[in-house]
Amino acid sequence: MDLSFHHFSDLFAQLGLPAEEADIRAFITTHSPLADDLELWEAPFWTPAQATLLRDEYMEDADWAEMVDQLNLALRGAPVPGA
Repeated sequence: MDLSFHHFSDLFAQLGLPAEEADIRAFITTHSPLADDLELWEAPFWTPAQATLLRDEYMEDADWAEMVDQLNLALRGAPVPGA
């Protein structure tokens, strides 16, 4: 596993999304809250490539897993970490 440290905004950039703090907050506001029975990567707003990245990184406890978890929590109503 790569032990690189990533910022929350880095995950948005990796997903091909705008990564400025205001953009991240707008994305989370627009897409929150996710239903409790819906996995993060099953949300209808992801492209297939984005969904695959989120699922694989989380399931494999890979390089981006911590940021994926933070995104999951943010989309369920937890405070948004600093971008």
